[in-house]
Amino acid sequence: MSAGKSLRTLSPISPGSDLSGYLISVSSIAILTPEKELELAKQYYYEDDVTAARELVLAHLRFVAHLAKTYSGYGLSQADLIQEGNVGLMKAVKRFNPEVGVRLVSFAVHWIKAEMHEYILRNWRIVKIATTKAQRKLFFNLRSSKKTLGWLNNEEANAMAEDLGVDAKVVRQMEGRMASYDMAFDASDDSDDDEAYKAPAYFLEDQASDISLQVEDDEWKETNNQSLYRAISDLDDRSKDILTSRWLSENKATLHELAAKYDVSAERIRQLEKNAMSKMKDKIAL
Repeated sequence: MSAGKSLRTLSPISPGSDLSGYLISVSSIAILTPEKELELAKQYYYEDDVTAARELVLAHLRFVAHLAKTYSGYGLSQADLIQEGNVGLMKAVKRFNPEVGVRLVSFAVHWIKAEMHEYILRNWRIVKIATTKAQRKLFFNLRSSKKTLGWLNNEEANAMAEDLGVDAKVVRQMEGRMASYDMAFDASDDSDDDEAYKAPAYFLEDQASDISLQVEDDEWKETNNQSLYRAISDLDDRSKDILTSRWLSENKATLHELAAKYDVSAERIRQLEKNAMSKMKDKIAL
C-alpha cells in the first residue's frame, strides 16, 4: 500500500456545534457486514481505494461517539472528544491489515482511545497532570478502580499499585494530583472582596517592592565600595596599578604585560598582586 495516500481527503462528518444532529447522522449509517468490511479493507490496502477507506471510516463513526461518552466524567466537550477519536479511527483504517483476521473495530479501539487520552491529558488541567507512562496509566484507571469517593487507605493503595503494575508511592502522588484544581493567578474581574483576596497575586510577596530591603541593599553596596577604595588608596602606587589593571579595568592586563611594564618576572607580579590583596583584606576587615 502506498504511503503517499492520505485519509485527510476523506472529510468525515464532524460534530461541529450541533452534536445531537451529528449523533443522529452517524447512527443512520448502515453497519457493515464482516464480508463487506473485509472487501472494503482489501480495496484500500491493496488498491489504495480512498473511497473504500471513506466507507470504512463512516461506518465506524458511531463507535467513536459511543467511546467518547465513556469519558464524559472528565468535564471536557464531547464533540471535541469525538473529533479526536475520529482522527484515531482514520489512523487505524490507514494501518489496518485485512489479512490479520480481526474486525476493524477491534484494531481501531486502541488508536481511538490513544487520541482521546492525549486530548484529555492536554486539556484536563492547565498544568499537565501525567507525563510518565506509569502516571498516564494511573490517570485513566484510578477513578474506575477506587471503591469509595474518599482517600485510599494503605491496603487499597497497595492493592491498586499491584493491579496496575506501579509503585504505591506513584498511586498516592496521582491521587493527590487528581484531587487538586487549577487556580488563576489573578482574581477575576467580577470577584468580590471576600473572594479576590484568595488569588495568589494577593498573598505572594514581592521582594522587589520592599523599600526597607532596597535601602539595606543600597547601604551595603555603598559601604563595601567605600571600604574597597579606602583600602586601595593605602597601597603603594605600583601595587595600586597592578590591582587596578588586573581587576578594575575593562581591558584587564595579563601578568606578562605588567611584568614587561615594570621590568620584572611574571611570578614577581603575581607575588605583588597577592600581597596587595592580603593588605586590602586586612584594611576592609578593620
